[in-house]
Amino acid sequence: MDRDDEQLLRRRVYGTDHDHPGPLPNRDYAELVGGPLDGLLLDITGWTSDEVQTGVALMTELGQFGAGGRALYDPRPGERSRWDWFGDSP
Repeated sequence: MDRDDEQLLRRRVYGTDHDHPGPLPNRDYAELVGGPLDGLLLDITGWTSDEVQTGVALMTELGQFGAGGRALYDPRPGERSRWDWFGDSP
């Protein structure tokens, strides 16, 4: 993988169509840090403070449990736009 490919992957939004993977203007995104989805963006537009504080369990085949598994991410304290990986779940 060359540097351009790496940059493209880093700006991809989790769960988007592969033909249109990039972020859109006027949307709020959190960067996923660490774990199997490292570098992807998560669209949190319209999420309440409670929803953001709860964190997420995102489906991925790349984690410890393979197909059907989930990667767990919580917002970094004081940084709504960066969410840290803290493990995988079946």
